[in-house]
Amino acid sequence: MINCLIVDDEPLAQQILEDYVKAHEGLSLVGKCSTAFEAFEVSHQQKIDLMFLDVKMPALNGIDFLKSLKNPPAVIFTTAYSEFAVMSYELDAVDYLLKPITTERFQKSLNKLFKSTLTIPLEQKDYSYFKVSGKLLKVFHRDILYAQSVKDYILLQTKTDRFLTHMTMKNLEEILSGELFIRIHRSYLVNKDRIEAVGKSKIQIGEEWLPVGSFYRSNLSLIN
Repeated sequence: MINCLIVDDEPLAQQILEDYVKAHEGLSLVGKCSTAFEAFEVSHQQKIDLMFLDVKMPALNGIDFLKSLKNPPAVIFTTAYSEFAVMSYELDAVDYLLKPITTERFQKSLNKLFKSTLTIPLEQKDYSYFKVSGKLLKVFHRDILYAQSVKDYILLQTKTDRFLTHMTMKNLEEILSGELFIRIHRSYLVNKDRIEAVGKSKIQIGEEWLPVGSFYRSNLSLIN
């Protein structure tokens, strides 16, 4: 089964796509979202194989949202505007559906999907969006000093600020580059370039000393 997520701010468009998805035995609908903010949160909680993504949405449009994802699912754009078609193909979208979407056109998109590998080789980004206080905050990876797991949240310490975002450490590791970040503790992920000193059971980043767990001590060998 292919797990699908519908992201569209129009209720009618959502309903039409939901009917099409549910009528196809190879597809499983895991959620419907009206904004990129909602989709961002769902994508960090569930495995999404295919996203039906509207282009024009409030706050953050579908194209910018897709660009912000490090490991995006396969995407079929759905929109009433044809001028974004070229951009969608530059992002290796499976297809670009113009509304109103017919059953025949929907099936044609699925045929393209089934011929693909369900992966989108987008250029790796050096930034990510994090949901903070109901907004998506753009953060460049190089500016992150370290991340700390705090119950169901992640505390991100940057050069200038710190904030909490609702996600797991596993999700964060998938987002951040393994070449730049290493795990030093079950509760800490750090930027290798920001490590100033290394002790037997702790490391220094800025003026803070962070613990190194025995299980992760071997990761210190990755520091260049």
